[in-house]
Amino acid sequence: MKKLLLLSTVLPLFATAQSNLKSDAAKRTATITQKVIDWRRDFHQNPELGNSENRTAEIVAKHLQALGLEVKTKVAKTGVVGILKGAKPGPVVALRADMDALPVTERGNLPFASKVKAVYNSQQVGVMHACGHDSHVAILMGVAEVLAGMKKDLAGTVKFIFQPAEEGAPVGEEGGAELMVKEGVLENPKVDVIFGLHINSQTPVGQLTYKPGGTMAGVNDMKITVMGRQAHGAYPWSSIDPVVVSAQIINNLQTIVSRNLNLTENPGVVTIGSIQGGVRSNIIPEKVEMLGTVRTFTNEDEAMFIDRIKTIATKTAEAAGATAEVKIPYSAHYPVTFNDIALTEKMLPTLQFTAGADNVKLKPPVTGAEDFSFYQEKVPGLFFFLGAMPKGQDPLKAPSHHTPDFFIDESSFNLGVKALCNLTLDYMGMKRQ
Repeated sequence: MKKLLLLSTVLPLFATAQSNLKSDAAKRTATITQKVIDWRRDFHQNPELGNSENRTAEIVAKHLQALGLEVKTKVAKTGVVGILKGAKPGPVVALRADMDALPVTERGNLPFASKVKAVYNSQQVGVMHACGHDSHVAILMGVAEVLAGMKKDLAGTVKFIFQPAEEGAPVGEEGGAELMVKEGVLENPKVDVIFGLHINSQTPVGQLTYKPGGTMAGVNDMKITVMGRQAHGAYPWSSIDPVVVSAQIINNLQTIVSRNLNLTENPGVVTIGSIQGGVRSNIIPEKVEMLGTVRTFTNEDEAMFIDRIKTIATKTAEAAGATAEVKIPYSAHYPVTFNDIALTEKMLPTLQFTAGADNVKLKPPVTGAEDFSFYQEKVPGLFFFLGAMPKGQDPLKAPSHHTPDFFIDESSFNLGVKALCNLTLDYMGMKRQ
């Protein structure tokens, strides 16, 4: 009975204390919202490709140092890590933002549109924050400022991870979350839990979306090389035509999803995005090279896909008298972005409090990939999505990520800052109960 009476007294006090902390965080967020927008616009106008985020990293590091954080730079090449130690003991909460832009030429007419060009894979390209990483950096800088101002109330440590090369490192280089983990970003102090968000241009502003378990696909890229016999295009019977064989392989690969994958459990994707072979219309080439991507949501599906791709490619080629070599993964592999189910359930009320219960939506799995998954392999993590599509717009017509017309509503930043602050405060509070 005494224990029940004690709980009935302590729990309301705890709830009130947490509510006061979140109210304080919300007030502080309101005062820096324009600053977050200004940071984002600056990063948007000055984008940098993966492993080259030097200017971005310098701005981030100076901001964290000005807040009094312990700062480490050049982590995984250009990454920045800031450590904020609260006045009270408690868990270590990591928050992550990715910093890199994409080789995309911006087409919009924003006053802060990117005019930057760079060399990517030996080609001159435009550079654009066409996935929203500029907003992720600005939001996390805002979170750092809010929580640094609440240091005396923090029951634990916050580790701010500003990560390079989420979109993949340049050919021949390591990078991204995988390299950050390898270099010990989750240690010293050891991280207990990690939170991250991704802005979304096709989800209405004001909404947060999430999914427990596999939320974004694991990805493998692949290269298939088909070798045949070259001949004059007028005499195809003298050839073993690798172009025809490649076409058959492409068609046959689609049967993996339609006939081998149990679609009632998880989706999957096999895409050939590039096919290169031949130099003239009247020469049947000796070789064709194909590049593609594979998306799955479980380790079992991934293993099945890889096995079937190798079998289909090699046997289809063999049936025509050609040969096929399959390299998978060819240059990149990301695990499934897996939201810890218990953690997601525990933190869902925080998201609902922050955005309003009606604005927090369960979403289907996303076949895009995220290297946030490398952190989640080591510690429990929750990765969610921040709506940034202008109100009244049709999601099917809103410019998608990785396109020249990508656009987000900056009024979403306030919710992004509050969500990460509240997740941190509530997780720390739960550990003190």
